[in-house]
Amino acid sequence: MNLMAALCESVLVVNMLLSVFFLPGALADCTDPVLFADTPGQIEALSGSCLLLPCRFNSTDSTYDKTRSIYGIWLRGTEDFKAYPSAVIFNSSGSVNIYSLKMIGNLTEENCTTLFPDLNTSHADRYFLRIQNWPFRATAVCEPVQIKVRDSPWSPSINIPADLKEHQSVTISCSALTPCPHSPPELTWNLQQDSHRQTEKNTEGTFTTKIQETITLSDTHDGYNISCSATYPVNGGNKTAETEVTLSVSYAPKDTSASISPSGLVSAGSWVELSCSSRAKPPASFTWFRNSKHGTIKVSVGQVYSFYATEGGEYYCVATNDLGDDASSTVCISIKDSPWSPSINIPDDLKEHQSVTISCSALTPCPHSPPELTWNLQQDSHRQTEKNTEGTFTTKIQETITLSDTHDGYNIRCSAIYPVNGGSKTAETEVTLSVSYAPRDTSASISPSGLVSAGSWVELSCSSRAKPPASFTWFRNSKHGTIKVSVGQVYSFYATEGGEYYSGSDAPTNHKR
Repeated sequence: MNLMAALCESVLVVNMLLSVFFLPGALADCTDPVLFADTPGQIEALSGSCLLLPCRFNSTDSTYDKTRSIYGIWLRGTEDFKAYPSAVIFNSSGSVNIYSLKMIGNLTEENCTTLFPDLNTSHADRYFLRIQNWPFRATAVCEPVQIKVRDSPWSPSINIPADLKEHQSVTISCSALTPCPHSPPELTWNLQQDSHRQTEKNTEGTFTTKIQETITLSDTHDGYNISCSATYPVNGGNKTAETEVTLSVSYAPKDTSASISPSGLVSAGSWVELSCSSRAKPPASFTWFRNSKHGTIKVSVGQVYSFYATEGGEYYCVATNDLGDDASSTVCISIKDSPWSPSINIPDDLKEHQSVTISCSALTPCPHSPPELTWNLQQDSHRQTEKNTEGTFTTKIQETITLSDTHDGYNIRCSAIYPVNGGSKTAETEVTLSVSYAPRDTSASISPSGLVSAGSWVELSCSSRAKPPASFTWFRNSKHGTIKVSVGQVYSFYATEGGEYYSGSDAPTNHKR
């Protein structure tokens, strides 16, 4: 049993050694190499495109002399040049070039950079560099380069600085691997389209193509999706890959607003809830303040402030985070069950032909929810809310009219409609215009009318519409001119002869006998 075990173990060792020394592609002993190749070690290419393989070499062997002719050779799949001469796919001497390679590096400067013009997935393998500098001949057995060929392109990389904040100026770039710098990918994105494309050489000799844009951040950039596409030209067309990232931008509170429930007029002792909202990143904290005659008073901390209202007042909230703060407009609490009646303002001593401005105004304890004013004058009167000297507010509408006698006794009605929780409350005021005007529609009458007998009793009467009431004077037309005959609304006398009479500006009245 022991002998058989020893024999089996010996056979196993021999088989293992054969596998190491005779299988193609197995690496030789790297304890004392004489040629060193500096390559990426592993590099990827895109099927249908070229590959620029960065490569440099050096040797410490005494027989190596770069002043002599140097030839570069590429072996595929194995480093064993003698055992597998068919592994040679390229020789810079021109004797072999299976894949139409081009060694663009200057070998006298120990640069073995090589261009693979058109790769496909069948070219994926390990490749070994061999240098012939007679009598020096060596293969970089310890430093093969693994070429991988893929059918789909690489997704571009979008580079965004960390910890983005509003008002910050940042440079955002989109970059793509460029194994073939002679035919770089086209980069497009949804930022500025005229971004300049540039292809840059990396420290290890590979290349990257990129575009970049510098933008000043605002809150509107938060959540914005940046998409970038890399389109690689390949044999017979192109291949495209896309990447998308979402910006996360911190910003100070904005659009801060306060609301009240119930709104408008509330009864004393009613439960009132104030709520604050704001758009901010990171989320804001909230503080409530009340305006008083002694100044601003801090009344609560938190998004919601609830209390029993015993008096009216103006409240506002301030939203705060690490980047700043923002105050809301004020909201008003008005303690009253019924609304205030509006006030109609009319100048004194109104007279016809006078141009006057009439206004209707209403107390406005909550200027952010002012009353709606309507009246029976021109309906398109512009509403405006004004701040009074003591800090309160009044809402009013006004209209300028030219007075006539028809305005006397005209009733002006104005309604103030206050919005309240669940509806509205209305109060109305009415005033009557008193307009002075000159006498008009003056007329004279005679009794009896027509022909009268000589010596008959005749009564002349005058009427007129005027404010204040008119006084009357009677006149008689004679061949010597106009004669004033009486003062008063009625003129009575015994008629002894005919004649024409009139009162004031009225046309003459005929009297015949």
